[in-house]
Amino acid sequence: MITSALVPTANAEKYITQLAKHWGHKFEVTEDAGTRIINFGAARCFLSAEPDALKATIETPSEDASKLETVVADHLNRFAHREGPLTFNWTRLPA
Repeated sequence: MITSALVPTANAEKYITQLAKHWGHKFEVTEDAGTRIINFGAARCFLSAEPDALKATIETPSEDASKLETVVADHLNRFAHREGPLTFNWTRLPA
């Protein structure tokens, strides 16, 4: 399953960098052409900064990505506490 969210924020790069450092202690984190990739084993999360938004994409073999969506959103919201809660509208994409 692939799910994606475009999250409005002017601080996308800052939040992505913080999350990559935070999760880099537990998971493999790589970068490819400006996209940070967090490897959760069977699942992966791709994070990239757009001019006014953060793009988050999750790839998982499971038909239920909701747990990982919640984990990613909760962690990013911790870093965005001064901005207020970020809005994640996850969209399922065809695999």
